Amino acid sequence: MPVQSATDLLKKVRKIEIRTKALSHQIFAGEYHSAFKGRGMAFSEVREYQYGDDVRNMDWNVTARLRSPYVKVFEEERELTVVLMVDVSRSGLFGTSVRTKRELLTEIAAVLSFSAILNNDKVGALFFSDHVEKFIPPGKGRTHLLHIIREMLQLEPTSDGTDIGAALRYLTGAIKKKCTVFLLSDMLDVDGEGHPRYEDALKVAVNRHDLSVIKVHDPVERALPSVGLVHIKDSESGRAAWVDTSSAAVRRGYSRWMSSLEGEEQRLFNLYNVDNVSISTGSDYVKGLMALFAERR
Repeated sequence: MPVQSATDLLKKVRKIEIRTKALSHQIFAGEYHSAFKGRGMAFSEVREYQYGDDVRNMDWNVTARLRSPYVKVFEEERELTVVLMVDVSRSGLFGTSVRTKRELLTEIAAVLSFSAILNNDKVGALFFSDHVEKFIPPGKGRTHLLHIIREMLQLEPTSDGTDIGAALRYLTGAIKKKCTVFLLSDMLDVDGEGHPRYEDALKVAVNRHDLSVIKVHDPVERALPSVGLVHIKDSESGRAAWVDTSSAAVRRGYSRWMSSLEGEEQRLFNLYNVDNVSISTGSDYVKGLMALFAERR
């Protein structure tokens, strides 16, 4: 990387660190702790059975070996493993407001990372397009966290497309212990009929991990503006076409199609009890994250 590029990158990393670290300290640390802590129980020890103990916690192997009843003792898990699944496909480069979708994803991921670090959690990252571009195993500390942020800023995907299912399958294979997962994506991964292609992988992942979806979108993606004849190109497939946005029928058709996509997406989230929030590139993401945290209480 050229010296100037390296300097620019360090400036961007530092800028994101200052802003997101402050938000994590002032706003999100307590909310994150309340929403994601104390959700699991970890094995602590084995002790002799006492009157009133739950027989479902009996350790039958120890009981048989010592010929006296013993029970397993569990304690609340205070330390989590957090994995950020970050969509780096080409559609993330789109943005008509104050930032692109990928820039928004990067800042949100950084806030979540600093919130996790403040709670002494491990943080890992999985970057994906239509395949896994890079996986950073969970770790602790500022150096590790800044490494993740640098990758968010500089990673160039080797493919243009999106395959959320492939990323979820990789996750379930790579992380065996239950972890807290944030899937950050625009969720634009559907088949020819507009159905999400990732349902089967999502079903498996939510049974293995504590998964939340943070979807980002640009306002123009939901409602086409009337700006006349426009040449539109799909950044992932490369398909292009001229669209007459001044036509009310075209705009209505597009809105119905987008509403159908989002309806199918929400159906899956409801079916599999996936906590989720959708955040616009033109809005304050703080409110969106606070809403997500509140939903989990």
